Amino acid sequence: MARILVVSLNFRTPEMTLKSAHAALAAMQGLEAELVIVDNDSGDGSYDWLCAQVAAQALPIRVIQSGHNGGFGAGNNVGIRAGMSDGGRPDYVYLLNSDAFPTTDAIAKLHDHLEAHPRAGCAGSYIHGEDGEAHMTAFRFPSIASEFEGAIRFGPVSRVLSRWRVPLAVPEATQKVDWLAGASMMLRMDALEQSGLFDEVYFLYFEETDLCLQLAQHGFETHYVHDSAVMHIGSVSTGMRRWERIPGYWLDSRWHYFSKNHGRLYAAGATLAHGLGGALWRVRRRLQGKPPADPKHFLRDLLKHDLSAATRPLPGVAAAQRRDDHVQV
Repeated sequence: MARILVVSLNFRTPEMTLKSAHAALAAMQGLEAELVIVDNDSGDGSYDWLCAQVAAQALPIRVIQSGHNGGFGAGNNVGIRAGMSDGGRPDYVYLLNSDAFPTTDAIAKLHDHLEAHPRAGCAGSYIHGEDGEAHMTAFRFPSIASEFEGAIRFGPVSRVLSRWRVPLAVPEATQKVDWLAGASMMLRMDALEQSGLFDEVYFLYFEETDLCLQLAQHGFETHYVHDSAVMHIGSVSTGMRRWERIPGYWLDSRWHYFSKNHGRLYAAGATLAHGLGGALWRVRRRLQGKPPADPKHFLRDLLKHDLSAATRPLPGVAAAQRRDDHVQV
């Protein structure tokens, strides 16, 4: 039977993480699977609390420290590199957000799908909220055209550029997609050994997009598996729903994604396309009395950030370019 390493990343939400871990343990029944919780240097007593709870409840869970909060990708890399408890290598790695709750067959469904589709390097679940409403988690890769379409928010333009629009309607059946949100995804270890783990230049956002693109460039597909259902609360650790101003790490990640994968000239084109679309949207919004749709000063922050980034490497980019692409477990 294939061996599965389940990785849950905690950052200052230990109670939620433990609840999610209980759901994961129930979904691991009948599988050769192990669960490791990575505390991403929470600094609030989360690690000690989780260790104590795991011991008190005699749970089959390892709790480890990342030692440094390098973000979502870096924290998950710590768990992946930890490997199985016997020092062996897993066949699959299942990444589960600490605020996500799989049904009892959700992990098995992803495992079975990957077993049946050897060209799939990544398989992700159907995600829904506490209210049962489906979450949009399947996407196309971003492009210059998608930046303009997303920023202008105008129906006729969206129809013309529909083939480049990043968000996909929630698939009604299992299908191939470009990339998936990382709340519940299973990765083939053979594929990761070819494409590399998460790029740790990304602190938060775009890391799943980049990982799926690296998999695609190495000949592996990403599949949305509709029968694998997971309930996701969302934004518990990041506070994204409360953003008043776009954080610098989102801007860093966006620029790094475009410049790394398409070059600086393309990245600049993507920013100009977004700026033009955003400016046209703002004119229409004022004329029609529509409410703001972005955090405060978003367009100004984006253009200022990318103008600066275009003339200098972001911290960590040079190191990332030198980093070995292969996994060392």
